[in-house]
Amino acid sequence: MSTMMGKWKADATRLLLTVSLAAVASCAAAQGSTAHSHGHAGHAKARDLGTGAAFDKDGRLWVATKKTDNGDQFIVVQHSTDMGKTWTTPTRIQATPEPIAASGEARPHIAFGGKGELYVSYTSTVKRPHIGDIRFVRSLDGGKTFSSPITVHANRDAITHSFDSMVVDADGKIFIAWVDDRDARQMKAAGGRYAGSAVYYAVSNDGGATFKGDYKVADHSCECCRIGLTLNDKGVPVAMWRHVFAPNIRDHAIAELSADGKVSAPVRVTFDDWRIDACPHHGPSIAYGPDGTRHQVWFNGKEGEGAGALYAATQSNGKTRKPVSLGSEQASHPDLVVQGRQVSIVWKQFDGQSTAVLTKLSEDGGATWKEKELARTAGDSDKPYLAAHRTGAVLVWRTENDGVRVVPIQKEKP
Repeated sequence: MSTMMGKWKADATRLLLTVSLAAVASCAAAQGSTAHSHGHAGHAKARDLGTGAAFDKDGRLWVATKKTDNGDQFIVVQHSTDMGKTWTTPTRIQATPEPIAASGEARPHIAFGGKGELYVSYTSTVKRPHIGDIRFVRSLDGGKTFSSPITVHANRDAITHSFDSMVVDADGKIFIAWVDDRDARQMKAAGGRYAGSAVYYAVSNDGGATFKGDYKVADHSCECCRIGLTLNDKGVPVAMWRHVFAPNIRDHAIAELSADGKVSAPVRVTFDDWRIDACPHHGPSIAYGPDGTRHQVWFNGKEGEGAGALYAATQSNGKTRKPVSLGSEQASHPDLVVQGRQVSIVWKQFDGQSTAVLTKLSEDGGATWKEKELARTAGDSDKPYLAAHRTGAVLVWRTENDGVRVVPIQKEKP
């Protein structure tokens, strides 16, 4: 029996990777460029279920989703005061429809300013799959009215600007990072070689009225993996992305960002040595504890030990704990939130019939853990997303069958 189970797990892992890599040809062809001629790996059957979520200062949960009406696409927002049991009527944030990316690694993002300003960033797709622009909308009156969308980046070429992430620092500065194809295109046009894409960002110092950039974080990022973006224990924005290390290793790097475009030298932070000429469509997530410990989760598709979703922590002195596998080899798309000593992690896991979201929760900074299942669906679903509430992390998971599901990682203490 153990031999059969081992064979089933190995076959299932190979099937998972085969399904991911099956999208390589179609994704690269749709780009209409040699910039990604080595290909992409993608999700199988895309659904526009990508959902962003955040709690405001009053504890209301806001979500941003894509809505299509008679072929017209919009971003809509709504909020809940009772952890998703009831919702307000969805409100469009744009007066005019525009194509929206909200599947795979792409989703709209919500963040709040110190005075309750509501910010939404998203990718507007000019040409599928990833030729587009990073757009931004704000509301200064609690979601009653919204500004006209603006394009965040100065570059206006019809290239990849996609997979945006957003964070707001303690001073109210808005940082938005994205995957960008300009350098790859320029290099290929000149007859050179360029691995992957690049990571860029822009900053707003005036509450989203205008943005300054475009500041390059690094060359040679993966083309279709989301960017992890957070504030460290000192309040400095830190980006984590899947990087293409020579010759074709798809591990991860981090760098600190600043409001004036000064970026720290990228530091490699995973060492799986996954060599693949494709983009896995599996971005990382990163968060810091108050003691400076860096917590990170990511996906490794390299066959053998360590395949699947992984977690690791690095203390401020540079000492790193050995990476820990999350769930089975079918675990994917992990996310995490750190609040004080509490570390919450979620991931998806497919058992051949249905998809579950599982969690690991630590109350002591990652020294010990409790694990349980949070939700399950037999239909298609978004990637699991964690939002930080004052009582702890909350899973926000949009599924094809049940809509937006909201599940606190642990029950609120009386």
